[in-house]
Amino acid sequence: MLVGVVSDTHNNSRNIENIIAIFNRENVNLVIHTGDITQPSSLRKFSALNCHFCGVLGNNDRNEPGLMDVIKKEKFEFCEPPYLIHVANRKIVIFHEPDDIDDFMLSNKDLDLVLHGHTHRYRNETIGKTLIFNPGESAGILNGKNSVGIINLENLNAQRLFF
Repeated sequence: MLVGVVSDTHNNSRNIENIIAIFNRENVNLVIHTGDITQPSSLRKFSALNCHFCGVLGNNDRNEPGLMDVIKKEKFEFCEPPYLIHVANRKIVIFHEPDDIDDFMLSNKDLDLVLHGHTHRYRNETIGKTLIFNPGESAGILNGKNSVGIINLENLNAQRLFF
């Protein structure tokens, strides 16, 4: 099973359209957003995905009027972090800010995958048997420098795709 990971889209409509095209082209089974979508119109664009869409609210999403209305209308699954999900026999936790990851991992030793955003910096690190992943910048204005991630849940192989 392939999972697309995106973070910090920050209302960059052109990039969001590119992200959706990448994930649809790559036939991912699920897309996880690690927060900071920011506006309802930006979130609504993700309804063009050919798969299920879920994630967490980022620091720029939490008080945004209308965001929860779009989540409900489009049947997206979003909540405050940390958001623990089980997908394809994998235990995945989604954060926005990475600050609480270490403490969470201490009390949850059986995690397969930890996803986060907020820093706009790429991270692909394994601690014990847990992969910690942040796809990096996706809202920038420089073509070819933005990225998303795709993780194969069978072997936890993560790749980064640039656009």
